[in-house]
Amino acid sequence: MLVVGLGNPGPEYVFTPHNLGFLTVDRIAERNSIRLSRYECRALVGQGRVGERTVLLAKPQTFMNLSGQSVKGLLEKLELGPERLLVIHDDLDLPWMSLRIRPRGSAGGHHGVEDIIRCLGRQDFLRLRLGIHPGHPVRDGAKFVLAPFRSGQREELERLLDAASAAAESIITEGVEKAMAAHNRRAPGTDREEE
Repeated sequence: MLVVGLGNPGPEYVFTPHNLGFLTVDRIAERNSIRLSRYECRALVGQGRVGERTVLLAKPQTFMNLSGQSVKGLLEKLELGPERLLVIHDDLDLPWMSLRIRPRGSAGGHHGVEDIIRCLGRQDFLRLRLGIHPGHPVRDGAKFVLAPFRSGQREELERLLDAASAAAESIITEGVEKAMAAHNRRAPGTDREEE
């Protein structure tokens, strides 16, 4: 399986909402002793095992809006179809600290996912969406997703990354249906499950 975290390369972007995909892949790598040390198809990659499954973890280095080029190249190199792809990304439509597994769907305005859909010519690949909406109106979404996390969010961020990596590992080892049942959850403080 190919597990791709979306984000932007460069130290200025590391702890921003738009880099939750990168941060989650880093956490999966850490939890499963996988080294992200090779450069292939314009991505930083590492191969290893999650449970009994072989995975390739990847962080495209193309910048967010061109992620599809790298993802398509990796799928072709691995000779995998989109059904063996999991994309992990931030989602401004979901509340902060929530996560949602989806087996397919539109990009929902996320430019990195839009580019993957454009390059693959299809939408039927798995996504793990991580909520970043702060709970108040966001005037400038582009500015918000690239602004550093506030210091008070760092502890919550650690919990979100643990939950996200556990959800991704569940998808890899148990399949999407079981993972959805176990991990699709509402954000703390909300009383409905996210769409």
